[in-house]
Amino acid sequence: MFVGALELDVLLPGDVHSLKQKRARVRPVLAELRRKFEVAVSEAGHLELHRRALLGVACVAADSGHVTEVLDRCERLVAARPELELLSARHRLLGPED
Repeated sequence: MFVGALELDVLLPGDVHSLKQKRARVRPVLAELRRKFEVAVSEAGHLELHRRALLGVACVAADSGHVTEVLDRCERLVAARPELELLSARHRLLGPED
């Protein structure tokens, strides 16, 4: 069994002035990741900042290549969203030896 985690640090546009507006922008992205890739996702950091969000994505599979592929596709989806600027992405992979 392999477990992959992906942290995506994103910047929201300047027209976001409240946490309510922030969540309205982030929630559809999280829902799309869940629906398209069947991963667990959450807003996992920068919870009190209006224009920043840390998105956490987790995937479990029997094959490390599949985990890597799914997380890479999740990263590309977020990077392609015009309403978000991807600042950084961090991948982690845990396997049977860890």
